[in-house]
Amino acid sequence: MQLVKTQRDTLLRPLQIVSGIVERRHTLPILANILIRKSGQDVSFLSTDIEVQITTHAKVGVGGDVAATTVAARKLLDILRALPDDEVSLSLTNKRMTVQSGKSRFALQTLGAEEFPIVAQAEHYNATVTLPQKTLKHLFNMVHFSMAQQDIRYYLNGLLLVVEGKNVIAVATDGHRLAFCQVATEESFPKHEVIIPRKTILELQRLLEDTDEPVQLDIANNQVKLTFADIELISKLVEGKFPDYTRVVPRGYKNSFTMGREQLLRALQRTAIMTSDKFKGVRCVLSPGSMKISSTNADQEEAVEEIEIDYGGDSVDIGFNVSYLLDVLNNLKTDSITLSLGDANSSALITVPDNADFKYVVMPMRI
Repeated sequence: MQLVKTQRDTLLRPLQIVSGIVERRHTLPILANILIRKSGQDVSFLSTDIEVQITTHAKVGVGGDVAATTVAARKLLDILRALPDDEVSLSLTNKRMTVQSGKSRFALQTLGAEEFPIVAQAEHYNATVTLPQKTLKHLFNMVHFSMAQQDIRYYLNGLLLVVEGKNVIAVATDGHRLAFCQVATEESFPKHEVIIPRKTILELQRLLEDTDEPVQLDIANNQVKLTFADIELISKLVEGKFPDYTRVVPRGYKNSFTMGREQLLRALQRTAIMTSDKFKGVRCVLSPGSMKISSTNADQEEAVEEIEIDYGGDSVDIGFNVSYLLDVLNNLKTDSITLSLGDANSSALITVPDNADFKYVVMPMRI
């Protein structure tokens, strides 16, 4: 039975959308597959890793039949990428899928669609928020780098999304630094807080586009659903209590100055050359009118950068993990940043001049 007949690129796009979450090694072999369901012309492509599920649709079906099967996602994707941009057909015979294009033909094993574990949708959603895709993508881009990776405090391995009043807030922390970003919405919402897993956030950054097209977020107690373009993504949420970010962000620092983001980024990149993989510490010495950044390593090698700054506050001698500073400076796209400091034992605060929507807190480090 013929399932699909279309141009290679038309079939490649939905497969690329859903195959990002497919794991190569899995305890359940069927999770390496994607579920293909056909009803007349409409064909849906679905993948899941039990935690996250992505579905997309394309009008590429042939005939009026209804059919469903699962096939290895990576193999099908690799075959299509290797084929020339020509007409491709997928057909199903005796539990084998045939991929044909011109004089190329591939036969793939399939597994029954009835065995595929589909994530059950929440019966009730507590809140629904609609934002432009580029706004949500911006929100994730500004904080994602601060998420923890495989931390024993599992609630840090994700991003806190807060809907409150007319604000949508994203917060991420790994215990050493914290990033906060908020955007305004037209509607007003009661307060809801959810922790979205790290993998889901990284996948959404790949799928969301810089357009004004809407994305709808449906928030439930244990699940979030995002619908945009022809994509539906359902993700489980991380259970646990996220740290109170309002207490982490320092207030009332008197030692504050504004400088060029690019200038500080380049100076830190050069200083980082002399740090080692095990010890990423750089020392920042602030005095009126100047900032000295230095690093040394086990071989007694040294890097020193001096920058003139518009600063008249106290002298401060403080150390940082240079990676944490580079992460934020690389992700910000502004010309200037404002750096606020307390003393050598207090967190530093990086903000954007005349913009209260972004805050980045980084803990000091003993040098």
